[in-house]
Amino acid sequence: QVQLVESGGEVVQAGESLRLSCVVSGSFSSIEAMGWYRQAPGQQREVVATITTGGSTNYADSVKGRFTISKDNAKNTVYLQMNSLKPEDTAVYYCNAVIWRFMRRSNNWGQGTQVTVSS
Repeated sequence: QVQLVESGGEVVQAGESLRLSCVVSGSFSSIEAMGWYRQAPGQQREVVATITTGGSTNYADSVKGRFTISKDNAKNTVYLQMNSLKPEDTAVYYCNAVIWRFMRRSNNWGQGTQVTVSS
């Protein structure tokens, strides 16, 4: 079984920074890609940033230049550094990992961590 556990969400003021972390644990062969998604109240879940095993990254237009995704392969951990936060960044942030386990590819999610940005 694979588990993803996020941490780092909290209430901050606009303009401040936060760093989210997500640790992948359990039994698996490899991690193909990891990413961060977010869901605001009444809205659909949307991609924020993704990173592949090779380190290629992609960002939503709304966070480009403000957020940075990174990973530590040795720790099976992905990070999201969020700078210049805006009230519209308020959402539950979910970690995602595409994992190979027993020759099967699966999409896995964490439980989410709340980020609230006050104006």
